[in-house]
Formats: sequence, structure tokens, C-alpha cells
Amino acid sequence: MNVVFYGLVLIAVLSAVAFGTPGEVGQAALDSAKGAVELALGLVGYIALFLGLMKVVEEAGGLKFMARLIRPVLVLLFPDVPPDHPAMGAMVMNMAANALGLGNAATPFGLKAMKELDALNAEKGTATNAMVLFLAINTSGLALLPTGIIGLRALHGSTDPAAIFPTTLLATSLSTGTGVLVAILLSRLPFFRPSAAQQEADAQVRAARKVDWATLLPDLGLLALFAASLVGLVAVVYVLGEAASAWILPGLILLMLTVGVLRRVKVYEVFVAGAREGFTLATTIIPYLVAILASVGMLRKSGGLEVITGFLGRFTEPLGLPAEVLPLAMLRPLSGSGAFGLTTELVKTHGPDSYIGNLASTMNGSTETTFYVLAVYFGSVGVNRFRHAVPAGLAADLMGVVGSVLAVRLLLGG
Repeated sequence: MNVVFYGLVLIAVLSAVAFGTPGEVGQAALDSAKGAVELALGLVGYIALFLGLMKVVEEAGGLKFMARLIRPVLVLLFPDVPPDHPAMGAMVMNMAANALGLGNAATPFGLKAMKELDALNAEKGTATNAMVLFLAINTSGLALLPTGIIGLRALHGSTDPAAIFPTTLLATSLSTGTGVLVAILLSRLPFFRPSAAQQEADAQVRAARKVDWATLLPDLGLLALFAASLVGLVAVVYVLGEAASAWILPGLILLMLTVGVLRRVKVYEVFVAGAREGFTLATTIIPYLVAILASVGMLRKSGGLEVITGFLGRFTEPLGLPAEVLPLAMLRPLSGSGAFGLTTELVKTHGPDSYIGNLASTMNGSTETTFYVLAVYFGSVGVNRFRHAVPAGLAADLMGVVGSVLAVRLLLGG
């Protein structure tokens, strides 16, 4: 992120020299910094609301429920990991937390999963197939609840803030599917093939692996029912449009609280505790928003951003990717806070319910910050040879962009 931040400012200053706009660039930095603080304060209520609701779901056992849904899939995807190994349990909980938007809970589970996967690693310092596949799923950003973006859209006056719920669901599903497929296919190429020692270790695990499918069949049925309900939701929004999507947010709030009541959670006390965490989170993002919005504001006023996106936009516009959204597509794999800042700028400038606003909102929630995830997770176990992790993650990022365009055009028009 250091390189990205400095690079944006450097390009802005050089563009100001070229186009003679130093005064406008300096004022843009001040105005954008002020706007970043106003934005963060405006988001406090929305973030507090959603984290309060998520806390209720978590206390009601929502994390364990999602883990139950995901476990059968992971048993199929990870033949090199014993079903009862601690790595499997940690991966299940990590992905369940990510799917529910509980990033604060997902990271510790993810670090634990990497530590346990490294215990199965016959070549320390080199990523195993299981490690790469696990991170491909993480970097593809499979998420069911894009609550932060829904709040951002509401802040900027969207008539239907939750309209991007089904589009994000579709885009992130395509992104995750692509990441998994590419990670598996690349692992079989000679260039990325693991060492002989690792292949032997994996073969021993697979030979000794015993899966009790009888115990997993009920969970597979539950997963099929859950997936069918999500597909049904997307289909209903496609057929009925805003008449259906307008009910997503109130229905979601009622459902989350109802789950808490049925599970005998003290919904009010738990909600307040979660909302308090949301308030703290909202204030901590202020410095990050100031950095990225100030640098982007400088670049925009300098005229440099218009030149860059204007050139590239000639090739992407016919594909449904406007020039204005290109910086977001390029920054998303590098910085989550930076991508959120750019999304904010696009939603504010073009309107939350415009094609660009809908596309940026969907794109922001369709993938994760690839290089940050790789650096943190691999760094935690001393892995410095990533093998095919980077191309798998970037393939998921690319499909996140393509999937966002397809989803917005299909479900929201444009």
C-alpha cells in the first residue's frame, strides 16, 4: 500500500506540472481529506447497525451453522488434508466467518489454518496445494452479506441500498469458482508441480484418508437447500426487479433478529455490544480513508486520471467496464481500504443507483485484497515460494470484475 499511496501522489504532482493545475491539486487534497472524515462519521450508524445484527447472529450459532454447510465442500476440495485434522476445522471456521462478513473472527481462524497446513508441509517455505487452494478461496472474497457497501449506498441516498445484494452474491460466486478451478488446474502443470517429497506426503494422506460420508450427507442436503434459496433470491430479483430487492434489507434485519429470539439470545444487549464494536471500527478507518481519498482527489484534479482512464477506457467501455471504474478494478487486489475509498468516490460522484455506482458497489464486494491476504497468511508460516497462488488469486480478481459487469447488467440493467 505504501507504493500505491506514494505512486498516486507522485503521478498527481507530475500531472499538475504537465497540465498546470498545482492550485487545484492542493485544494483537492484538503477537500478530499475533509470529505473522508465526514464520510467515516456518516458511516458510523450504518456500521454499528450491521455489526450489532451480526453479533446477534453469531451468538445465535450462525457461525457454527455456516461451518456445517461449508465442511462437506472442503472435505471434497482438500483431499490432501485429513477430515479430522485441526487444519480442516480452522479452514471451515475461517470461511464461515468470511461468508458472514465477520472479518475480525475470520483472520485468527485463517492464521490457525495456515499453521496447521504447514504441519502437513514436507517442504517448509514452499506453499502446498492445500495452502494455495485455501488462499485462492480467501482472496476470491466469498461473502454473503456486503453490509459495508449497503451502508455506504444508503448514506449517499440510494433508493434501494440492498439492490447490490444479489449482484454481489453472483459476482463473488463466479470469482470463488474461478479461483478454485484455476488453483486446481495450475497445480497439475509441470511448472507448478510440488516437489517429490511433498507429492509423497500428499499421497500418504490420501491413502490413509477415511471419510464418513454417511455423517456428511445431511449437511450436503442442507447445503443444497441453502444454495437453492440463494439462487431463488437472485431469480426473484431478476424477474421482479426493485419490487423484490426493496424487501431484502427489512427482511434481512427481521430474519437476523428472529434467529436470535428463537435461539434465546438477549437480542437487545447483544446488539448493543456489537454496535459498540461497530462504532470503534468506523472511527479506525478514518486515517485510511483520508490517505486514499486525498491521493485520488489530487490525481483526479491534476488531469492525470482522466488521461489514463480515457486511454484504457476505449478498450473496456464496449465490454461494459466504464473508464471511471478502471482504477477500482486495478486497486482492489492491492488495498481493501483504497478500494473502499475509490468506491466511495464513484458512488458520490455518479450516484449510488447509477450503472457506475452499482458496478463499483458490486465490484468492491466480489473479491478480497489478494496481495495483502497472501502476504499475511504466507508470512505467518514463513512461506516465501508461493507457487501458483498469485495467478490463482489474480484469476479470481479478474473474474470478480467480469462477474460484476455481468451481474449488474443482468439483474440491475445498464
